[in-house]
Order: sequence, then C-alpha cells, then structure tokens
Amino acid sequence: MNRDLHHHRDSYEKGELLLENTASNPFEQFSLWFQEAENESSIKEANAMTLATLGEDGFPKSRVVLLKAFSKEGFVFYTNYNSEKGKSITAHPKVGLSFFWPALERQVIIKGTVTKLETTLSDTYFNARPKGSQLGALVSNQSEKTSREALEKRMTTFLEEYKNKDIERPKHWGGYTVSPNFVEFWQGRPSRLHDRICYELKDNNWIKNRLAP
Repeated sequence: MNRDLHHHRDSYEKGELLLENTASNPFEQFSLWFQEAENESSIKEANAMTLATLGEDGFPKSRVVLLKAFSKEGFVFYTNYNSEKGKSITAHPKVGLSFFWPALERQVIIKGTVTKLETTLSDTYFNARPKGSQLGALVSNQSEKTSREALEKRMTTFLEEYKNKDIERPKHWGGYTVSPNFVEFWQGRPSRLHDRICYELKDNNWIKNRLAP
C-alpha cells in the first residue's frame, strides 16, 4: 500500500520562544512548560515521554514511558530492570527523552545519562501504587515472549497469594534518573521557522543558544 501524506500540513501559530525570555536553566524552563501542559485540558497525560535507548543488537529503540518526578537532579521513571530497555540502559546508559505536546505546538528533547534511583525512593513509589499495578510488576517478566493466557493465569495466582497481605517491591523493579547534559525546547512557528532554544551543560554551567529550525 502506497500513501502520499504531503497534504498533512499545519501552520504552527500558538506561541513563540525567545532566548531572552527563557529561564536561566533547563529545569526551570521545563517546570514552566510542564505546568502549562498539565493545565491544558486537551492533553491527557502531560507526563508521557518517549525514551530512546541503544539496544544490545545495536539498533536504537523508542517507547513511551511516564515521567514520575523531576528536579535539578534529573527526570525519573520506573520500569523492570530486566526488561529490554533495562538491559539496554545497563549496556548503554546514555539515552534520549522527548515530550510532544501538540495542543501547545511544543516539544522538549533531552539527552542524558541514566542511573538507578535509590532503593528507598523506589520502595516509596512502589508502595504508593495501586495493588493491581504492584501485582503487574510481579506477574510480567517484561519483554519475554509469553501468551495472554499465561499472564492471566499468573495474575490469578498472585491475586490469591496476596489477597490479605502487602506486596514487597520486587528487586528487579525500580526507578531510574536521567541526568541531562542537553535540553532543547521547541516551539512551532509559522512557515516552519520554529523556535529552538537549547541548553548545554559545560563545566557545570548551562549555556543557552538558539538553533536554526
């Protein structure tokens, strides 16, 4: 099947991003943009982000995960350490993150290095999850080949086993922090002359520049 998609074309006219109007560091700028994305009613999950890793097979792979915290230390998400992305991170801890908020005609693109979150913080988050999500971390051997029937059978077994007791965080599941060294803020503009302001970490200082679209 061949389809020509050249007619899919929008003019981005909702905002502008000027170098002199951005924050002094990317964390403050991200906080401002994230708050606006949260407040935009048409954006269902403002914290949905694409995580790109380099696989053990040498191919890059991207998937959507959920941002669960951010600070000047970095951007936090949780997953199975034994999953495909967990193994990729162990082998190649340099990753990419991106957020796309089409309702605001904005993107944020991040490059950084991953480290495991402290176990106490992973415990705290895991204990705050709904029980079904806790069980899901036990049931799924993430990224391994399986069947729907096998998953549902394991869920039934664990539901019975943990019916009247708390679930401890499995050691193979927890958080990662992505500490950035590059953050780009992209604002759509008319005629494809988009605004791109990037922050690069050099000698522990954030340097701002405008990039050509």
